[in-house]
Amino acid sequence: MTEQNETPPPEPRQDVEESVAEKLAELEDRWLRAVAELDNLRKRVARDLDRQRIDERTRVAAEWLPVVDNLELALKHAGADADAVIEGVRAVRDQAVGVLAHLGFPRRDDVGTRFDPARHEAVSTVAVPDADPGTVVEVVRPGYGDGALQLRPASVVVSTKADE
Repeated sequence: MTEQNETPPPEPRQDVEESVAEKLAELEDRWLRAVAELDNLRKRVARDLDRQRIDERTRVAAEWLPVVDNLELALKHAGADADAVIEGVRAVRDQAVGVLAHLGFPRRDDVGTRFDPARHEAVSTVAVPDADPGTVVEVVRPGYGDGALQLRPASVVVSTKADE
């Protein structure tokens, strides 16, 4: 018996074309499934973001409800003793400042600190003999938050060099 190197006969052209067409159909099907999956993911993420946004707005609004309740209570007692009303309004203001702090935006008392354009908005300058130039000497409107969580900068009066 002699050993012959038998090679399989070449595949007919039609079989190759069918194989390529099957592979192409499979890849197209996989591609369409991936596109549909991506579209579903985008829709799900958009729904989740909307739900989170609504949940967060609801949480923040709930934080403010006691402040609104106390303001309404103060208005009911507006005809009472003026000192009591003023004290009540101060308490409500303190409560509102507390809500802002709880939400991550604490009120800043910057008197005596160095002027920082990232944290302060200079609305005026004044020569103060006992303060270094560039020092915050008065807060006209307080700032809330800090760094990336800054709601607004503090409006301040800044000291300048005193004329001698």
